[in-house]
Amino acid sequence: MRITTGDDPFVVEILPETPSTNAVVAERARQGAPEGLVVVTEHQTAGRGRLDRTWETPLHSALTLSVLLRPPVDRVPAQRWPWLPLLTGLAVTSALREEGYAAGVKWPNDVLLRTRSGEEKKVCGILVERVETPDGPAAVVGIGLNTSLTVAELPVPTATSLAIESGGPVDRTAVLRSVLRGLRGHYEDWVADPDTLRSAYAAASVTLGRQVRAELPGGATLVGRATAIDASGRVVIATEQGEKAVGAGDVVHLRPVR
Repeated sequence: MRITTGDDPFVVEILPETPSTNAVVAERARQGAPEGLVVVTEHQTAGRGRLDRTWETPLHSALTLSVLLRPPVDRVPAQRWPWLPLLTGLAVTSALREEGYAAGVKWPNDVLLRTRSGEEKKVCGILVERVETPDGPAAVVGIGLNTSLTVAELPVPTATSLAIESGGPVDRTAVLRSVLRGLRGHYEDWVADPDTLRSAYAAASVTLGRQVRAELPGGATLVGRATAIDASGRVVIATEQGEKAVGAGDVVHLRPVR
């Protein structure tokens, strides 16, 4: 199956079941697969997230996929790679907003929906992994979007799905096309100009402008107002001691201060 989203097509492979689409794409990357490979599964049995969290996705309940990207090393230095989960979240958010959902990006790797009751609940998680290959470093972009999960199937009370919020069936193929189209556009913009996405990300963010608490390894915390995302993808927090920038790898959790 091929999905064309511009001059370069994504090549989409659908697996009935797999432990982890990220693991499949990582292995294919090491074997020399080109940029644009997309692996989708109907049933992921050992998905992985930040901090080695794992979960199983119920059959046919989510859009679970991984995308292989190969950022050009002469144009994209390693310090810019933390923007990859951010631009992916922006692509998912844009796709969901086009479908009428009140979606927003939560730094660094989640997409939230505003529910009818006014709560913000997680609908999508993102995990980007760097893989060393004979052809140079590659990025495996994993996306787990809750499409048809029921209330009884939700892993935590703070999660939701597109079906729950829309009250009707969800066309996963249409959502996949929209997400890939947005991902390709944002990725190409980011490769061409490192600052091109910062204003769009800020406009879609549910983190910036809020009081937040960053929980750091070892039990330390930073409390203050999230004011910006810097060129390296770090969130800038204005604390009583001054501005502090923290990256995704520096934070265990980033939560709003109620």
